[in-house]
Amino acid sequence: MMTEVNLTFEEMWEKIMACDRKYDGLFFTAVKTTKIYCRPSCRSRKPKKVNVDFYFDIHEVEKAGFRACKRCQPEVEHSPNIEVVRNVIGYLVNHTNKPLVLKDIADHAGLSPYYLERMFKQETGETPRTYLEKIRVDKAAHLLVTTGLTNLEIGYEAGFQSSSNFYKVFKQLKACSPSEYRKRMSEVSKNEVD
Repeated sequence: MMTEVNLTFEEMWEKIMACDRKYDGLFFTAVKTTKIYCRPSCRSRKPKKVNVDFYFDIHEVEKAGFRACKRCQPEVEHSPNIEVVRNVIGYLVNHTNKPLVLKDIADHAGLSPYYLERMFKQETGETPRTYLEKIRVDKAAHLLVTTGLTNLEIGYEAGFQSSSNFYKVFKQLKACSPSEYRKRMSEVSKNEVD
């Protein structure tokens, strides 16, 4: 059975705007005006926010009268391991603020650490660790823009165990420091208002 993720409407909206394939299969975007549902990573033209509903179960979205998108084919399973990987991704999303090691994640999936890492990388192109780091950095980036928390508080809130690791991974993935990112995004939103 698929793990339901604890994401707000706004967070899911951000994921579909970014065409984030990490969340494929964890939730579905249903467009009320077209009666079509898609994967979060679908590259079709984005709907208006007011026309969107989100579903966590494919049977529920179809029961509500939506049909599958012909472009992203959300009803098609692309791999026999996809359900295990989706379950692990849901686990990672819901446990970003906890210290996780590969053994804990593998125990959750009922697999050996070696097999889980190999399968996960085959399906996503990344190890569970790098995948988790991206989720944490995305969460930190969101907090930098939407809260007044300090960089240190945000690093811990996003699940990093040390400030040095937070700064290193954030800079690696966003090509700037958390402070530079906050300043840049503040300027962008200020320019949008003007």
